Amino acid sequence: MNPVTEDRAPEPLTEYAHRLTRRVRAFDRRHPLLWDLHITGFWVTAALIDYAGGGWRHNAHNLDVPGWLLLTLSLGLAVPLLWRRTHPRAVLAAMALFALVNAWTGAALQAALLQLAVVYHIALRRALRNLWWATALVIAPVLVSVARHGEGTWDQQVGSQLMSITVAALIGITVRTRRNHTEALEDRARRLETERDQQAQLATAAERARIAREMHDIIGHNLSVITGLADGGRYAAAKSPERAAQALDAIATTSRQALTELRRLLDVMREEEQNGQADLTPQPGLTDLDQLLDGVRSAGLPVHTTIHGSPTLPPGRQLTVYRVIQEALTNTLKHAGPDATAQIELSYEDKGAVTLTITDTGTGSRTDGPAPGGRGLPGMRERTALYGGTLEAGPRPHPEQGWRVRLHLPEENPQ
Repeated sequence: MNPVTEDRAPEPLTEYAHRLTRRVRAFDRRHPLLWDLHITGFWVTAALIDYAGGGWRHNAHNLDVPGWLLLTLSLGLAVPLLWRRTHPRAVLAAMALFALVNAWTGAALQAALLQLAVVYHIALRRALRNLWWATALVIAPVLVSVARHGEGTWDQQVGSQLMSITVAALIGITVRTRRNHTEALEDRARRLETERDQQAQLATAAERARIAREMHDIIGHNLSVITGLADGGRYAAAKSPERAAQALDAIATTSRQALTELRRLLDVMREEEQNGQADLTPQPGLTDLDQLLDGVRSAGLPVHTTIHGSPTLPPGRQLTVYRVIQEALTNTLKHAGPDATAQIELSYEDKGAVTLTITDTGTGSRTDGPAPGGRGLPGMRERTALYGGTLEAGPRPHPEQGWRVRLHLPEENPQ
């Protein structure tokens, strides 16, 4: 059978080993000194057992080494391990002195091998160039032992020690590389999480701005229409009750339309729905333009339209044209004054290009920019910029009176 790679559940023993390793590492991070005391205490105990039990005699070149010196060497080679992680270079230098005395006297204590643990920590925590002099310090006692006691050949003793140093250094480098890789992955995960949160905040801010524009368009336009109808109904109430009643009916209709649009917009803002999704409603388009114009005309503003070509715009461009017309007519209702008229000229071109010009004959006062804190003109410019278009708004050229808004959306770029 061909080997097939598949996901397998970890073996119970392997899973237990991984869990135990994670716990040990977590304990080490929380209590580094306590862990170092345990490790150092273990090796000090082993060195004292080797000294007290006479095990050192099996490898010694000189059996007449004084007991006090053996005890000093055992402690000098084991106790410095307590600082192996914080000051590995100083620890190795201190242990090298005891290792030289150990080799010169011929005691040959096995505790001298603990220098390899310090070499591991140098490879793990310090620049790798430190391994050169660390190797020299560890090799020096071997050279002294061979020169003084002459046991074994030079290549055997030095080669064996070099192999041990290489293995310890390679283990330290491997652990260091893996640790750096893990830290890099964790840092990348943190940065990705931060970027994700920032993107979510930016998306939220953009959505809030879009909703604010939509609410401005809905509330501002409909309230302007209602205000115009109310003013007209007030003047007509004394002379023509029927006209006043028509104005009240138009006010009621416009109010209901505004409430309906607001409910739809607020439904989109709701975080949770019973079915888990928001109630999405299509945005207005050019098919709703007649209804918009009827509401403006009923508010007392005559609007004349001239359309060239056939509308073949996608929904996004339709919404832009619709909102620009809505905002322009709303401003005319607010500022144009009595007896004003509006003219809309809409030209559809090829490949989604469109040119819109809205003029009025108003005599009311306006400014060349948006009102402080207003969203009308900035909202129109933002919508236009989405499609690379241009928007011009300002007074008509002298001697003509009124205001002009001109929108041009270029051809759509093929995707």
